[in-house]
Amino acid sequence: MSTWTEHERAVVDAVPDGLFIGGSWRPAASGARFPVEDPALARELRTVADAGAEDARAAAEAAGAAQEAWAATAPRERGEILRRAYALLHERQDDLALLMTLEMGKPLAEARGEVAYAAEFFRWFAEEAVRIDGGYQTSPDGKDRFVVMRRPVGPVLLITPWNFPLAMGTRKIGPAVAAGCTMVVKPAEQTPLSLLALAGILREAGLPDGVLNVLTTSRPGEVVEPLLRGGIIRKLSFTGSTAVGRLLLEQSAEQVLRVSLELGGNAPFLVFEDADLDRAVEGAFAAKMRNMGEACTAANRLYVHESVAGAFAERLAARMGALTVGRGTEPGVDVGPLIDADGRGKVDELVGDAVGRGAKTLVGGEHAPGDGYFYRPTVLTGVPTDAAMLHQEVFGPVAPILTFTDEDEALTAANDTPYGLVSYVFTQSLERAFRVGERLDTGMVGLNKGVVSNPAAPFGGVKQSGLGREGGSVGIDEFLETRYLAMPMS
Repeated sequence: MSTWTEHERAVVDAVPDGLFIGGSWRPAASGARFPVEDPALARELRTVADAGAEDARAAAEAAGAAQEAWAATAPRERGEILRRAYALLHERQDDLALLMTLEMGKPLAEARGEVAYAAEFFRWFAEEAVRIDGGYQTSPDGKDRFVVMRRPVGPVLLITPWNFPLAMGTRKIGPAVAAGCTMVVKPAEQTPLSLLALAGILREAGLPDGVLNVLTTSRPGEVVEPLLRGGIIRKLSFTGSTAVGRLLLEQSAEQVLRVSLELGGNAPFLVFEDADLDRAVEGAFAAKMRNMGEACTAANRLYVHESVAGAFAERLAARMGALTVGRGTEPGVDVGPLIDADGRGKVDELVGDAVGRGAKTLVGGEHAPGDGYFYRPTVLTGVPTDAAMLHQEVFGPVAPILTFTDEDEALTAANDTPYGLVSYVFTQSLERAFRVGERLDTGMVGLNKGVVSNPAAPFGGVKQSGLGREGGSVGIDEFLETRYLAMPMS
């Protein structure tokens, strides 16, 4: 049976395993702990503190107590803390990547890329901290002057997903720090170690006690609901499923909280007859296989013009079939395990449903050998429109290919979903690019590009894919309130 090396164990054991509240590490009030699993070995990697309602109250109170002083901290000082944390992330890139691979499964090369991507959010918002602006204007009748100002929303609750455990943390923590908000962070129970390591880095970078509080828990309902209804938290930022997002939105209504939700996706990937096929295949590969397909931005429905569908499917199948599946820490591995048994079971069910309805498997379609939750990269053709995988996120390395005959048909199919996070378009026609891009009902569009995420761009969706935006120049707005001071001039 495979096991961890001495270095791997040392990296894992170096991470604090308690709750981080008010600047100190502590056990859960109940003393409870829960296991974190290595999905490549299907074995317990570590245990961490299992927070409950009492711990949630303590974290909220710590954030509330620190809010006034933190809001009064100079923007430059807040930015410099983020800048120092950015540098520390790069200094510790290898160990952070290894930690991420062990708790989440992605290959080391991809994990290193996520650490660099995560660090960029801190660099971006370090620069945004000193650009929080306001305004001055004269009233229409000339009798008053208005001074418009921005201030932090207040203590915020940040809930991060397991698929990008470090980057989704920095994407939320960065603007909160820059804006002057204290926070309580609840990482996903499958991948808490990366966020705990990040808390240690921020503390080392000079973040004051109480500004960041981290609650690891296997009982999110017991922790999150009292935070939302307790009267201290003033904003929620959540990344996760649409079903959970709806529930949190309902719970947030009681205190009328500001809410940002980055929810599920069902991304269409459109390949027109004039597309550069080599570029389209590489784009589809990037949009599908990033993070083993476990991404809300993953291409979920590949619509290819009937004149090029055969060639496209053949090339994509060859590209995906050549990938090496295995433990992410091993040299030469391209595809790691899925997150857990339930995740792989869902992929199994969706592929089985599609094949049972007439889809053809060009490559993959089955488990890969190994102790963990491995699944072979899969390409399906002839997928019928009633296949379940076309109506929900696959969250795995499966590419279902459908065909279309004209632009209107492609757009109708692409928009036929309650989700609207991202879409992808491959064409060499500038006119078509604008025409199709404007008609796609998503918050983001990748034009001849399979990866759209960038800290400098506003990430988010429409319809049931969420509310608000993360990143870009508008990302900090989610953490600021606008107010004004009116003065008579007579």
